[in-house]
Amino acid sequence: MEFAVSRDGTTLVTLHEGTDTTACDAATAELTANLESLEAEGRIAGWTIEDAEVYEHPTAPFDPYTITVAFTVTVTVEADDPERATEIGASAIDDALENAGVDAVSYTSAPATSAT
Repeated sequence: MEFAVSRDGTTLVTLHEGTDTTACDAATAELTANLESLEAEGRIAGWTIEDAEVYEHPTAPFDPYTITVAFTVTVTVEADDPERATEIGASAIDDALENAGVDAVSYTSAPATSAT
C-alpha cells in the first residue's frame, strides 16, 4: 500500500547578506534550491517553506546572519501498514535532507502519515 509521510521542521542557514530582509530571502532561496533538487531526483514527493526569521544577527560588520527557515517535506513510501510507513518515511526524509546538505534540522512535529 502507498502512503504519504510528511514532517514539519526548521533548519538554520548561515550566510552574508546586507539586511534582515535580504538575509531571509536568500536563506529561503537556498533551501528552495535544495528541496527542488530533491524533488527532481525523486527523493521527496513535495515540500513547502513556511517562514524565515532571523535567528542570530551579525555581531560585527562582516559576520554572517543565521536564519531559521521552517519547512514541510513529504515523501511517498510503500508499506504494509501506517506504522511501518511512518518509520520508512521518517528515515527517508532524514536521509534526503542530510544528502542535500540541509544542516541543523530540528523537527517540529511527529511524522504525519496518510494513505494515498
